[in-house]
Amino acid sequence: MTRTRRPSLALNLTLLFALSAAVVLFALGLLITHAVDHHFADQDRDMLSGKLELTRHILEKAARNPGDQTLVAQLDSALTGHHGLVVHVLGPDRQPLFQNESLDFPASLLQDKPPGAAMPMLRWQSFDGTPWRAIAASVLAGADGQTRYTVLIATDTTHHEEFMEEFRITLFAFIAAASVLMAVLGWFVVRRGLVPLRTISQQAAEITAHRLHMRLPAESVPEELADLAGTLNLMLSRLEESFQRLSDFSSDLAHELRTPVSNLLTQTQVTLAKARSVDEYREILGSNIEEFERLSRTIADMLFLAKADNHQIIPHREQVNLADEVGDLIEFYALLADEKSIELTFSGGATVTGDRLMLRRAVSNLLSNALRHTPAHGRIRVTIDTDAAGRACMAVTNTGPPIPAEHLPRLFDRFYRVDGSRQRTSEGSGLGLAITRSIIAAHEGTVEVSSSETETSFLLNLPSSFK
Repeated sequence: MTRTRRPSLALNLTLLFALSAAVVLFALGLLITHAVDHHFADQDRDMLSGKLELTRHILEKAARNPGDQTLVAQLDSALTGHHGLVVHVLGPDRQPLFQNESLDFPASLLQDKPPGAAMPMLRWQSFDGTPWRAIAASVLAGADGQTRYTVLIATDTTHHEEFMEEFRITLFAFIAAASVLMAVLGWFVVRRGLVPLRTISQQAAEITAHRLHMRLPAESVPEELADLAGTLNLMLSRLEESFQRLSDFSSDLAHELRTPVSNLLTQTQVTLAKARSVDEYREILGSNIEEFERLSRTIADMLFLAKADNHQIIPHREQVNLADEVGDLIEFYALLADEKSIELTFSGGATVTGDRLMLRRAVSNLLSNALRHTPAHGRIRVTIDTDAAGRACMAVTNTGPPIPAEHLPRLFDRFYRVDGSRQRTSEGSGLGLAITRSIIAAHEGTVEVSSSETETSFLLNLPSSFK
């Protein structure tokens, strides 16, 4: 199987940086070349306009002083020494009066133009490939001042074009070299900028199952990575807490299963050590049945919680009268409460949609837990009410010593002991509260616990119906 090559963040950032720099430099190069070319065009326009004014002045002077030099001689004298400058003067009949050089002007320049009209400059190439810029204008002169002459003036821009070509080649070669150089520098800058990220990666690689207490130094990383480091630290905190719970759960589960198995094994070995009567065998098998029932309950509870963790508990929908269910359970537990001289009371009522057997099991677990932890001559009371949102609220409160605040959030963990050094008695499997929370969660409800100096209270909140 071919392994897909992962993209490099440093390479991607470098390419993006180099591409951005190249685009900016290329745009700057276009702007510079356009500005230089526009500067040459302005120079040519100023020069052509100046020659046009000079030609206009000579035409007007020749009309005022016909005895002086001829028009051709005056124009020749004025234009001597201007290399690459072509001037054509056409008379009123569109016949050439003066040409210092032969040049085929574009037809658009030969069209009649009103005197004083704007003179747009035209750029073109002659048949031999020479680049030209030219302007044309109508000039009124002559003895009556109304004779129209057409003046066409062009200048050879070969020198400008050659300069611009060399300038473009030099400029864009520099831009290409600068882009490559900036890509190389960008690579080093990006690699340097990613050092904190590599440091975080190295520090994270040092965190193992035995070093989950380690945290990334969020205060020593750049601001852009501080949120990432903080998020990773929160994840590590959750992992550490979950790993600790899993470790505690595994130890407790091993203890819970080891005790009955050890009892069964020991009792069986002792039984087989010598011959016994039928009544003795019957008594031993009866004792074994108790241990097997304990194992069976623990395994069944674990399977129930495993289904709950994977959202495989699907409560049956039916109308459940909580008062009836609680009343039946109180009647069931009344004998045990009387044996311990515990007062057991109940008040209120509400109806919810849910699984009657599941809800009965959840309430039974709370009552059983309350009876185990209520001292003799204590009191257990169950109250049911409905809040403003229509949710059923059930509270199971028992008197007794307070539970330290640090233990309250973990009371619903599997096999959790408030006193970790105390061995679990045979009463209960330590999964009752965890099962209660899973059942209530499956009904989209919540369960909470609070403890004061004299009593502890478990509060169930159930919606009137659930999805």
